[in-house]
Amino acid sequence: MDGHQAIAQDPRYLALLRKRGRFAWTLTAIILVVYFGFIGLVAFDKPLLAASLSGGATSVGIPIGLGIILASIILTGLYVRRANGEFDAELAAIRAEHGA
Repeated sequence: MDGHQAIAQDPRYLALLRKRGRFAWTLTAIILVVYFGFIGLVAFDKPLLAASLSGGATSVGIPIGLGIILASIILTGLYVRRANGEFDAELAAIRAEHGA
């Protein structure tokens, strides 16, 4: 059995795949709730989004939209940080053990 097949059958590698998948799906669910929540507001509560902030030209929808963009950036950063740190380190240890 070559190194790649051995890695694919290693229980630690399989656990790593499950952990990484759960984390990715959790972040995906969070951003989907945020996005669809905003779309729900657009569809069902336009007056709320159109309401003016402190009598100015900016509506409530603008900071909410910016918040969605920031949430996306933050969640992406969280994934990258964990992937580059924890996940990559675990994978490197497994690869080193199997000589791959």
